[in-house]
Amino acid sequence: MTDSILTFAAQVIQSEAAAVAAMTGALDESFARAVRLILDCRGAVLTTGIGKAGHVARKLSATLASTGTPSHFLSAADAMHGDLGSIRQGDIVLMLSFSGESDEILRLLNIVRKLDHPVIAVTANRTSGLGRDANIVLAMGKLDEACPLGLAPSASTTAMMALGDALALAVMKLRNFTAEDFALYHPGGQLGRKLIRVREAMTFHRGENLPVASDKLTVGQVLHEVSQIKRRSGAVILEDAAGKLSGIFSDGDLRRLITDSTGAPLDRPISQVMTRNPKHVSELALASDAMAIMRQHRIDELPVVDEQRHPVGLIDVQDLVVLRMLDIEPEP
Repeated sequence: MTDSILTFAAQVIQSEAAAVAAMTGALDESFARAVRLILDCRGAVLTTGIGKAGHVARKLSATLASTGTPSHFLSAADAMHGDLGSIRQGDIVLMLSFSGESDEILRLLNIVRKLDHPVIAVTANRTSGLGRDANIVLAMGKLDEACPLGLAPSASTTAMMALGDALALAVMKLRNFTAEDFALYHPGGQLGRKLIRVREAMTFHRGENLPVASDKLTVGQVLHEVSQIKRRSGAVILEDAAGKLSGIFSDGDLRRLITDSTGAPLDRPISQVMTRNPKHVSELALASDAMAIMRQHRIDELPVVDEQRHPVGLIDVQDLVVLRMLDIEPEP
């Protein structure tokens, strides 16, 4: 019995894979027109469908919204009871129905056309009720469902999702949507956290609260110079006469200096006791890169520099804790 079930499951996956592969046939001039229409849209893209196609429409709307195209899902059933008011001037309606004959979809289509909104249809063929009246039709063609009865939407919805992804991501590519844009739309998730830049993650900034001093001063002078900063860090950044990063002096360094020194440790030049040429990171680097450096070298503070190696900030382990970066596994 186990072998027969596994064989059947493999057939389901193969059927759905074949249906997805067949969607390359839908990539024609109509597809290119649909991409351009969405790219030029000055409103939002409303996606709609009924049943399983409705679930695909919800996912497509989420993909569009997260990749730079304003979008939301419109229930075809609820639209008949007031939700049509959510359609605004400049909006496009993207309708998904494999059969193209669902009553709710056709009733909604009739009203949307009267309101003069462009309609993109994703359906099996252009001769269906939906296909005949839509402005642009992405024709999926005939597909055999993976369901053993040939009834439950399976291969058709998988293929519909793949075609929807192709549409959304083609628009994303033309929009020049960047990794920074992606992080902006995904601030709470692990993907977004991986793409946050150091300059966005650090809380110590030059000109605000960055503990930075000249490496020509004594230890005592350095401590006095940074004592006015309200939020203290665990280290002071040192710079040379040219304003470039030359060293770092941590709380641990200070404790060791006081414990191990004789005489007047605070009168010693900071250049003699600081860590020279410390590990540092670019403000344009990913926060995950900073985390990797901290992990590798077992340090809690990392100077942040610009392209000329001038100190512009400091990122510490607490910044990464706030972002929940420490639970992200390092890249192999």
